[in-house]
Amino acid sequence: MKIGLVGKKIGMTRIYRESDGSVVPVVIVKAGPCYVTSIKKTVDNGYTSIQIGFEEVLEKKLNKPMLGCFKKLGLPPMKVLRELRLKNDDEIAKFDIGQKLTVDIFKEGEYVDVTGTSIGKGFQGVVKRHKFTGGPATHGSMSHRAPGSIGGTTPPRVLKGRRMAGHMGNRRVTVQNLQIVKIIPEENIILVKGQVPGSSNGYIIIRKALKK
Repeated sequence: MKIGLVGKKIGMTRIYRESDGSVVPVVIVKAGPCYVTSIKKTVDNGYTSIQIGFEEVLEKKLNKPMLGCFKKLGLPPMKVLRELRLKNDDEIAKFDIGQKLTVDIFKEGEYVDVTGTSIGKGFQGVVKRHKFTGGPATHGSMSHRAPGSIGGTTPPRVLKGRRMAGHMGNRRVTVQNLQIVKIIPEENIILVKGQVPGSSNGYIIIRKALKK
């Protein structure tokens, strides 16, 4: 079952392996505790999923409809809600409304997929955005970082998918097969080796790897 948690990217650090003393760069992720707030079945909604909440907040920071939902479920108000898709209705049999999920669902050495919003880089040209080589830098060249030709006379239009300048970053990204180096259950901390998308204090979804 590819279940997971909602968490927050805290930052980076490094740890030393006890076996050989090597340095391992890791990302600190505060994952959970999360609470199951909703369960959807295929027969009712057309797909199967569970909704989980993360990071408790003060009541005054939520609007009345959201606050009423949490009070009806008997759960503390939470800032972030995310939905995790499951394959079929058989997989939701182990979950109940209000169930608490912690980092105990993961193990050290296990591989995970991490989904988050990448760091926004604003409006960028083709050299930075698409790794174009660029034109000559000397001898009177006027096209150092220009995109060059973007079309022709047949057809007399710019084709869809043409790589051009535009908004870079700030999109939903999933990085697969990142390894869990260490888990600190008393602090709900997971140390992950690899590139976790997003900036510090950004919210992410960490799930058991789909391809491992």
